[in-house]
Amino acid sequence: MEANGGGQDRDSELSCRNGTQNGESSSTVAAHSNGLISVTNNGNAVSNNNGVAAQPASNNNNNSSSSTADGGSGVKKKKRLSQSEEDVIRLIGQHLNDLGLNQTVDLLMQESGCRLEHPSATKFRNHVIEGEWDKAESDLNELKALMHSPSAIVRMKFLLLQQKYLEYLEDGKVLEALQVLRAELTPLKYNTERIHILSGYLMCSHAEDLRAKAEWEGKGTASRTKLLDKLQTYLPPSVMLPPRRLQTLLKQAVELQRERCLYHNTKLDSGLDSVSLLLDHSCSRKQFPCYTQQILTEHCNEVWFCKFSNDGTKLATGSKDTTVIVWQVDMEIQQLKLMKTLEGHAYGVSYLAWSPDDAYLIACGPDDCSELWLWNVQTGELRTKMSQSHEDSLTSVAWNPDGKRFVTGGQRGQFYQCDLDGNLLDSWEGVRVQCLWCLSDGRTVLASDTHQRIRGYNFEDLTDRNIVQEDHPIMSFTVSKNGRLALLNVATQGVHLWDLQDRVLVRKYQGVTQGFYTIHSCFGGHNEDFIASGSEDHKVYIWHRRSELPIAELTGHTRTVNCVSWNPVVPGLLASASDDGTIRIWGPAPFLDVQDAEGLNA
Repeated sequence: MEANGGGQDRDSELSCRNGTQNGESSSTVAAHSNGLISVTNNGNAVSNNNGVAAQPASNNNNNSSSSTADGGSGVKKKKRLSQSEEDVIRLIGQHLNDLGLNQTVDLLMQESGCRLEHPSATKFRNHVIEGEWDKAESDLNELKALMHSPSAIVRMKFLLLQQKYLEYLEDGKVLEALQVLRAELTPLKYNTERIHILSGYLMCSHAEDLRAKAEWEGKGTASRTKLLDKLQTYLPPSVMLPPRRLQTLLKQAVELQRERCLYHNTKLDSGLDSVSLLLDHSCSRKQFPCYTQQILTEHCNEVWFCKFSNDGTKLATGSKDTTVIVWQVDMEIQQLKLMKTLEGHAYGVSYLAWSPDDAYLIACGPDDCSELWLWNVQTGELRTKMSQSHEDSLTSVAWNPDGKRFVTGGQRGQFYQCDLDGNLLDSWEGVRVQCLWCLSDGRTVLASDTHQRIRGYNFEDLTDRNIVQEDHPIMSFTVSKNGRLALLNVATQGVHLWDLQDRVLVRKYQGVTQGFYTIHSCFGGHNEDFIASGSEDHKVYIWHRRSELPIAELTGHTRTVNCVSWNPVVPGLLASASDDGTIRIWGPAPFLDVQDAEGLNA
């Protein structure tokens, strides 16, 4: 029933008894002078105020019928909603409201008997968006009684006044801004450091300068909406829902599905537009690097090591045949071709390390090798051939993050820090090095030694500390990009994952055959979610980082697989080097097969 001319009329009542059209329950519609419509549906009062409805009257039983107000026959009673059902309705209402479907929200709230948010919160929201700061500050008094932590009012007030101050400054109202700073912000005695920063903005010569220095969007809806998001964090969700809460929950659901997907190996847009919400996320194994794309046969003896460059565009391989081959990766078709052959490593090449900028490549030999070679990759020229003593053993190397220094060592007790010309900068006596890694802090070097441990060494203050202790020899190790996790190949035990920060063993991966050969494993795939290792049973094993059982066993090599390397830029590209003299490049199944697999899954 419509309101008559905005005047307050006597409530009119329409009763719908059994047998009336559509079987609708009795309703009362009253018009008020303020233009708001109040609907009473079976005793459930609803106030339509910008999409905000009053809470329904509680039902004392679950009977399917009740009497009408005039004692008429029974009608169907509205089902009482559970808390989770009310939450879902509010989430949907908020999402529809964000889409601008306000009338739909009004109808949803009326029919459900829920309310989107507390009326005080609605007033507060409107006053903030409109920039009515005095009214918004007054609203805080009403909200205070609804908050779990009333002391947060001071923080909320500070945020409001900060926005008010910045908007005055942008409008050129310096005196008004100064008044806010002195008479309103400062008396709060909260975050005085921030107040000092705000006072400095008084010196800004123009609005653009202010926005740049304050890292602020400027006066308007954008900055006020951002302010409202901050303010909301202090309010209980029963009073005001967190912004875009439904989208947040859906993103979390999608991320959880991806995390649980054993073969998820692509970087997808974090937005919901990139996925379907109608189906559970699932990746096919055929999209994973389990299939041989190429077999590189240019080496003529055992291949001991392989390593992709940091930018993913090259692969370096070292062999017993005394050569290093640098391969060019075609990033479009993900095929490799020979780029350069670096010769003259008399003892063979068992370890390689790219400089941080990929300009240089260092090659080391096996245990009885006392030399290392530092090559300029682009020119193919040998920049440095380093040997301190013929008695040395230089079998491992790691670059300092600055790209100007490297550390090297071996099992005969050598542990050196050198510059690009091979000049000795520092040495550490008595450390029998098996494998090395430089952390991103530029100071700490991790070294595994013959005492079945990894220790951290600081060349600046000459301190060292124990980090990892195993019960068997550590044949090799590598560290994740964030420096938190270490992946160890342990003699007779297999592949172990350690947390370097907490110094605890996280996981032992099963399946691989690891004796006393030096086998190099690696992190890889999207977000380094996967681990790969060679094995003495001629296979390549791949695990999801959180699962101890392998998700793939790659066959094709005919002898021990000594090393694997995952391309750091192309998550679907993996290389393995074997004593059979070949390097295998692994990738997804051919395109048609992937399409077929997706069709079957659908």
